[in-house]
Amino acid sequence: MASSQPTPPAATTSAPAPKRRVGERRKFLSAPAIVFLIAVTQVPFAMTIWYSFTNWNLLRPTSTGFLGWDGMWRNFSRILSNPDFWTILWNTLFLTGSVVVLSFVFGMMFALLLNRPFPGRAIARTMLISPFLVMPVAAAIVWKFLLLDPSNGLSAWVFRSVLGIQSVYLVEVAPMLSIIGIVSWQWIPFVMLILLAGLQSLPNEIVEAAQLDGAGPLRMFVNITLPHLRRFIEIALLLEVIFVLSVFGQIFVVTSGGPGIQTTNLPYQIYLEAFSSFNIGRASAYGIFAIILANVAMILFLQVVRRHRLEGTS
Repeated sequence: MASSQPTPPAATTSAPAPKRRVGERRKFLSAPAIVFLIAVTQVPFAMTIWYSFTNWNLLRPTSTGFLGWDGMWRNFSRILSNPDFWTILWNTLFLTGSVVVLSFVFGMMFALLLNRPFPGRAIARTMLISPFLVMPVAAAIVWKFLLLDPSNGLSAWVFRSVLGIQSVYLVEVAPMLSIIGIVSWQWIPFVMLILLAGLQSLPNEIVEAAQLDGAGPLRMFVNITLPHLRRFIEIALLLEVIFVLSVFGQIFVVTSGGPGIQTTNLPYQIYLEAFSSFNIGRASAYGIFAIILANVAMILFLQVVRRHRLEGTS
């Protein structure tokens, strides 16, 4: 006689429910941060687009009406028909490109130097990092009145005592180069820190094996160091391009955009339109141009990075 045993109940599929509840709870906890991020980034951007459709001037408080595409076309056509706009655009691109190149070259040199052990390396690292911690306006004041002053600055002493010639006010002779030097001085430590972190993550076994195979310093740098630092270089240059495109404080303190418009970039032109001409509509249109320029630069940079990665994996 066969004994009847109770059949076990069928397995239920309610196991993922706790995981689902955890995921919903995480979404709920991250919601305030997302709302705050939207409020501080997208709301000002939406207001900039809105004001670009108006002809609002602070001297005419009642001129805040929405003019539609006619108002936006009026603002953009006046900007594009102004010959100064193309000079300002070139100044922005030239300043950004020069600072990125100089900061990368000197940042790489300092990173390679600090990656080697030597007495006082910790003090040297702290001193080289300190320019990045200085506020842009404070750094501009130091450079203008202590370093580049033609009477009592460090440059005057170099011209008179070292070179034996009459001192020259570099801000007047080469205003754009002066701005490039000041901004590069502040951004070299940023690139140096990122590249130094990449160098310190390079395995010692690879370096020792290359040295045993007879690789010289140049071959090791080209074939081992640079490929290892590719991702670190991409991150450093991408972040630097985004921030250098918005340089304002150094130009405001040192040259005020002059002489003429020789050092005026898009952020400073936005300031002039908004707080000198009091034209909020046109300043917003300039702001859209600046946003478009930053996005185009970022897309082109990412395309170059993606192409290099595809070539490296093929």
